[in-house]
Amino acid sequence: MKKIFIFLVLMLMLVGLVAPIGSIAQAENLPAVQAKSAYLMDKRTGQMLYGQRENDHFPIASMVKIMTALLTFEEIEKGSLTFDEKILISDEASGMGGSQMFLESGDEYPVTDLLKGVIVVSANDACVALAERIAGSEAAFVERMNERAKSLGMKNTMFVNATGLPKEGGYSSAHDVALMLSELTNHERYYDYSKIWLEDYTHPDGRITTLTNTNKFVRFYDECDGGKTGYTSEAKFCLSACATRGDTKLISVVIGADDSKTRFAESKRLLLYGFANYKTEILVKKGESAFLCPVTRGKEKEVPAYAEQDISVLYKTGSEQGEYDVQTSYYHVKAPVKKGDKVGEVKLMNNGEEKVVYLIAAKDIYKAGISDIYKRIAEKMA
Repeated sequence: MKKIFIFLVLMLMLVGLVAPIGSIAQAENLPAVQAKSAYLMDKRTGQMLYGQRENDHFPIASMVKIMTALLTFEEIEKGSLTFDEKILISDEASGMGGSQMFLESGDEYPVTDLLKGVIVVSANDACVALAERIAGSEAAFVERMNERAKSLGMKNTMFVNATGLPKEGGYSSAHDVALMLSELTNHERYYDYSKIWLEDYTHPDGRITTLTNTNKFVRFYDECDGGKTGYTSEAKFCLSACATRGDTKLISVVIGADDSKTRFAESKRLLLYGFANYKTEILVKKGESAFLCPVTRGKEKEVPAYAEQDISVLYKTGSEQGEYDVQTSYYHVKAPVKKGDKVGEVKLMNNGEEKVVYLIAAKDIYKAGISDIYKRIAEKMA
């Protein structure tokens, strides 16, 4: 029955029809979170499920490192950096205070190990080492952090360093932290690090440092698969967490709890509330070639296309489905077409919020030659 439903949805998408179903309510009967600010988001649709001063400015301590890790993964994706590349550790990086993995100045460490340090133990020394390699200096890296924040729609964020250590002028919001954690979790390799609970790390000089994840959810909450803690005397206790149940993936953020126990308890309460009350349905998975875009002047008349992201809908638990409209439109595409070109888009309106997912060409389509044109003329005349 489920397969039949998904097939019908795809048919409606391809002809641009409307599929109204159900409606969603928000955060009934959820008592205020015991923290300065909180936010709960469905990752796949980007919809807010709960907000408490979610756009107000607060220091976020080491949750800043989410952006440091994100820019590192993106640098690797661009080909400007590799996981195996070794980075020479500067005096400034090795001399960072606070949480660290105890890098030795003058030694070389692989990028993959530095990422592990950032994500698992919130290592300030690893953050600065990566920042210096990627941008030349931490200050230049911070400029990139703020540029990326703007491109993600993080309107209430200003980064002043790569670590989250106390410094005047730095702030973010619960909503913005959720946005950047959501983007970071798009990188599958992230989970190779985020799920590590305890590991002995051997340095180039033979020293051993035990790495223990600052995110206790990794061990004590099975559905949690990532996140980032933070603490300073100004920011208090903070936690961003992502958790998955079936197709539903949620992101919670708690800023300014009075103690560590409270940040974990309130985060789990948010996540359990989300799973109990909402469900995500993936209509088309990222990468599935479920679309055919018309092509003019090509050797082939159509190019198969896939969704750049999951196309998903969110609905209230207990209702049959969520309310959504889907419209598929194709650009006027002329050959030649290159694999990876944007050839169309799907506009999804779900519970009053619009999301656009681009359609990507799955193969090259070459320009039609004279023989192809004659062949088509002959076919029409036959």
